Amino acid sequence: MNYRHAYHAGNFADVVKHAVLAMVVTALKRKETPFFALDTHAGIGAYNLEADEAQRTGEFKGGIARLLEAAMPPSALDPYLAAVRAVNPAGGCTCYPGSPELVRGMMRATDRLALVELHPEDVDVLRHRFAADRRVGIHHMDGYVAVKALLPPPERRGLVLIDPPFEVKDEHERLLVALRRIRRRWANAITLVWYPIKGMEPVERLYGALRSEGGVETLAVELMLRPPVDPFRLNGSGLVVVNPPWGLDRDLAALLPWLTSVLAPEGGFYRQEVLVAEADLRG
Repeated sequence: MNYRHAYHAGNFADVVKHAVLAMVVTALKRKETPFFALDTHAGIGAYNLEADEAQRTGEFKGGIARLLEAAMPPSALDPYLAAVRAVNPAGGCTCYPGSPELVRGMMRATDRLALVELHPEDVDVLRHRFAADRRVGIHHMDGYVAVKALLPPPERRGLVLIDPPFEVKDEHERLLVALRRIRRRWANAITLVWYPIKGMEPVERLYGALRSEGGVETLAVELMLRPPVDPFRLNGSGLVVVNPPWGLDRDLAALLPWLTSVLAPEGGFYRQEVLVAEADLRG
């Protein structure tokens, strides 16, 4: 309950996470039938980069600001960059769209979005921000409870974004329980799980658990600023994508080298790995 994303909005981890999220939403929109999106840790929806919190850390300067200054971004980034520009109609980047605003901006009239947030002040901000949009529902509850309470949706297709603050020691265990529940209740959902990388031991444990359980196709994507030798620093971040849309692996393979060169030009590196192959289904 103490984590405040306003200090970190628009940093390198947000850029990677939201770029992939925008690619997934774009893929869902290729079909005319409506989709449903569940954001289990929604935050406040969008962030003022001129506010004291963002200015105090300046993390956005190494993230979205660097991306907007880069020449000739790959076309795979078009939906994400369009979402950033949509909340900055005067130009520049003084507002950063979190996942709720990014998805809302890409939705069609028939699509739906459920935003879940446990922090009472953040829930009030979300309710105010999205009050006029009937497509968006706000839920004051634990994000892991929401996976049981709000799934499966009547739309039967869509995505789940799990983006916790990692303030508790058993976060990885809670993630695995949530992923099992999603698989049982909404088997064809595209699920994105974000996680920070300080050291590799907890990350490799997560990967090992996902490999051993099998299931639908599962990708892991990491972008590292530096080797993860200092467990007290945010050395990188990762995304697990369960049931990725067709072609996402190919698009990421083309995008990640460019993103790494822009966001981590001094010693950065990336990794893309198939944890569970499509032909390796175990149940």
